[in-house]
Amino acid sequence: MKNIFIAIFCVVTTLTFAQHKHHNKHESNPEWSSNRPDGHAPISVMGDHTHHKGGVMFSYRYMTMDMRQLRQNTDDATTANAHSGYMVAPLDMIMNMHMLGAMYSPSDRITLMIMANYLENDMNLQMRNGNQFVTNTSGLGDISLNVLYSIFNKNRKAMHAQIGVNIPTGSIKEKNVLPVSMGNAVQLPYPMQLGTGSFGTNLALTYLGQCDTFSWGHQLSGMININDNDQDYKFGNRYKFNNWIAGKAGDNLSVSVRLEGVLVNGIDGDSTLLNPMMVTTADTENSGGTYINSGFGLNYLVTKGGLKGLRFATEIAMPLYQDLNGIQLKQNYSLTFGLQYAIH
Repeated sequence: MKNIFIAIFCVVTTLTFAQHKHHNKHESNPEWSSNRPDGHAPISVMGDHTHHKGGVMFSYRYMTMDMRQLRQNTDDATTANAHSGYMVAPLDMIMNMHMLGAMYSPSDRITLMIMANYLENDMNLQMRNGNQFVTNTSGLGDISLNVLYSIFNKNRKAMHAQIGVNIPTGSIKEKNVLPVSMGNAVQLPYPMQLGTGSFGTNLALTYLGQCDTFSWGHQLSGMININDNDQDYKFGNRYKFNNWIAGKAGDNLSVSVRLEGVLVNGIDGDSTLLNPMMVTTADTENSGGTYINSGFGLNYLVTKGGLKGLRFATEIAMPLYQDLNGIQLKQNYSLTFGLQYAIH
């Protein structure tokens, strides 16, 4: 895996600096601009740009993620494999997320960002005797408050840093009545909870570039959970390396491709409310992994009239590589739709 990440980094860095060298011959210090159809990262990438003083942006995203088919490390697995060690095995899971965001820049250097989300989780499971049942949860997730600091913006290149805090507003006490719970509502496993229960830190560094016909960017980010929650565990830290390129397909439309590396640490600790022998998702050994994902997206920007500054965006992402700790549902695809409205 280390060699794969190094190869990705070398490719995107080479392309970036090749464009930098070529286009600097023809430019006289213009700024990188978000006010063009390829001026934002794919809609799945958060905190990808800053604003000038007084700039405001509101956003809404809807993301659905489909997970199905068990996987153990890098090999596909069956429910029989899971049932050899657990009473219950997951069959599939769909997670829907509604995300609301706002950005405001009190100065050219500083952009403030807040993100909140509402989640809907549905999982189908199968018992050893073949009986199937469903668990579901829904509600408010964690809230994220962030500060983006513009390091530079010149020669159509820009870089900014991000630091933020994750506030544990999402529930970690979600329960359902299960076939084996004798009519009582019992604690659901980790993937079905709505929040982390822990305070966290968001860190990111983003580099952006543009030429006349396309834009590109790289973002290294991390979400670090700080403390154990009140059930004596914390979710694993999540690290991402995102790379994208977007080409203009007219005055209003752009097309993007994205390559993402993700490293997710396993859950640290155990909830005393869960029996790790009951279902794979209640065993923290089956958490975390390494992913390489691809994405294809579209951005449409309204540049005239009363809706000027309104952006419609969508992206579909699919995994190219998954190495999962223990036995877990593998990711199938994710689809994100978004609206962004900027006021300059």
